[in-house]
Amino acid sequence: MASFQHDAPTTPLRQRMQEDMVMRGLGSHTRQDYIRHVRRFATFLGRAPDTAMVEDIRRFQLHQHDNGVGPATINSTVSALRFLFTVTLKRRDLARALVITRNPRKLPDVLSIEEAARLLEAAPGIKYKAALGVAYGAGLRVSEFIRRFLLHVLPRGFHRIRHYGLLAGSSRKTSIASARELLNAVPPPPDEGDDEPIDIRPPCPCCGGRMIVIEVFKRWRQPRGPPDQATRNRENTS
Repeated sequence: MASFQHDAPTTPLRQRMQEDMVMRGLGSHTRQDYIRHVRRFATFLGRAPDTAMVEDIRRFQLHQHDNGVGPATINSTVSALRFLFTVTLKRRDLARALVITRNPRKLPDVLSIEEAARLLEAAPGIKYKAALGVAYGAGLRVSEFIRRFLLHVLPRGFHRIRHYGLLAGSSRKTSIASARELLNAVPPPPDEGDDEPIDIRPPCPCCGGRMIVIEVFKRWRQPRGPPDQATRNRENTS
């Protein structure tokens, strides 16, 4: 059951318009807005809105423009009065006299090419430059970018499993050998290429020389920084 507000005396015209809106499934907020706009129109006329003429509608819309009413409010008023005149009063001639105001569309403020380049260059590293470039190029909000980024971050102690079954990393060679033996498949010949693997390490960003591996951390160990000076002095004295 729909409930109506009784903050003002309900006239037969208002009651009929409320019933028409309920029968057509209009929401409660829409019904309240329509009643408020019709009440303002009646206040401007100084009499019942069912006695309005075409000239009255023209004067009312000019009054709205002269008082600086926004395009959204004017168009909402037009929708309410069109419902009143078309559905409730069956006065399509009055509904055709209503004029919708165009809402001017403003171009958003965007960075220039030079400003965008300076923004990307301000990122501290290549990882942050890539993240900032993707977020800015895709037009993502900060919250949306962080949400999508965190989808690829595993909790502490978890590891991403890229292969399972026969291709699982822990028993891959044994499983493949057993499968070839059961299928009587000939294993591929060994690679006769160079035994030395290709060095894919990037050069030093300072001197451009070859990077040297001084330590390799296990996957389950967290890397730690070098000891501070006080710790070094204590070790030297001991």
